[in-house]
Amino acid sequence: MLSDTQIRKLKPQDTRYSILDSDGLYIEILPTGKKYWRIRKRKPGGNGEIRRSIGAYPKIGLKEARQKRDELVSTLPELGGKKNVNTFAELAHEWLEVKMYPTKAPRYIETLVYKINKLLIPHIGHRQVDTLTAPELLDVLRKIESRGTIETARRTRQMCGQILRYGVATGRCDRDISADLKGALQTVRHKHMATLTDPVQIGGLMRSIEEGLKGQIRLTLLFQAYTFARPGEIRKAEWKEIEADTWKIPAAKMKMKRIHWIPLSRQAIQVLEELRDISGHSRFLFPSVRSPKIPMSDMTVNAALRRLGYGQEEMTGHGFRSMFSTIANEHGWPPDVIERQLAHVQKNQVRAAYNHAEYLPQRRELMQWWADWLDQREEIRP
Repeated sequence: MLSDTQIRKLKPQDTRYSILDSDGLYIEILPTGKKYWRIRKRKPGGNGEIRRSIGAYPKIGLKEARQKRDELVSTLPELGGKKNVNTFAELAHEWLEVKMYPTKAPRYIETLVYKINKLLIPHIGHRQVDTLTAPELLDVLRKIESRGTIETARRTRQMCGQILRYGVATGRCDRDISADLKGALQTVRHKHMATLTDPVQIGGLMRSIEEGLKGQIRLTLLFQAYTFARPGEIRKAEWKEIEADTWKIPAAKMKMKRIHWIPLSRQAIQVLEELRDISGHSRFLFPSVRSPKIPMSDMTVNAALRRLGYGQEEMTGHGFRSMFSTIANEHGWPPDVIERQLAHVQKNQVRAAYNHAEYLPQRRELMQWWADWLDQREEIRP
């Protein structure tokens, strides 16, 4: 096995199974550069393999990984282990390995691993899943709620449900006890994103952007205003996604994982023409000031709004979406056209999967109207 120093230097192109010790411990390197400890053991008689996850490197170092490997292997009935074969910890890690790692994004898996290892296992990891009770699980979720992270508690309950249903399917437990907790947790009170809806205030915002900002950040906020795309979609936008007068966002970048087309107004195209002189050498429309190889920080837009004097309760980067929606609805644009341009999901999921270009002529007209309306507001002095 490699040393800690050698492991630290490993790159995604390195072959993961070659980084293996004689007792089945290896380290997997994802395309993102993240490193995860895994176990791969052949079953007695050579009839298949067993694979399990241990945790992330460098949070878990080589010495601790070996210790955890030994502890986990001793619990595997397939290898003759007898101790705690049906604990919540064992079931949760098996669920990760079998159901999550093959299909989910690394960042999403990191969140699941954190919830399992930090929020659940310290309290119920040792409990046998076939005797774990709903009140015990509720007590753990209440601890999460007590920190003010109500949404995290709700999502953790949902994850526990998936783990326990996997336990039912594999014969570890009889039922999903998390279902008994429906309605027992606090309800999340969603706050509306801070935004401006008064035409005079919107005009003042547009003037502040034009007069108070320079260079790439000025163009960033203008593009945000004209397209009202989600902040994450803006900051990760790439030049290759611009096709003539349309911005075609790949499904992988969209919140709901569906391709989305944004018709570009004359004003948005003019922003891009100015921007090309600044960032045309980069892959990204709005690269980081530190390196053209990475997108700008997710704090950039909100920080610029603060410099212009807008507090976080007044306006945010996400607030451009609410701004557009409010004004467009007030001016009588068809709700279906507005919602489709906002890339909101329809209740009919099958239909939504195929309608990325639906209402496109009307949406082009809407986008040009919106940009003209913003420019007219800017010209009106209070």
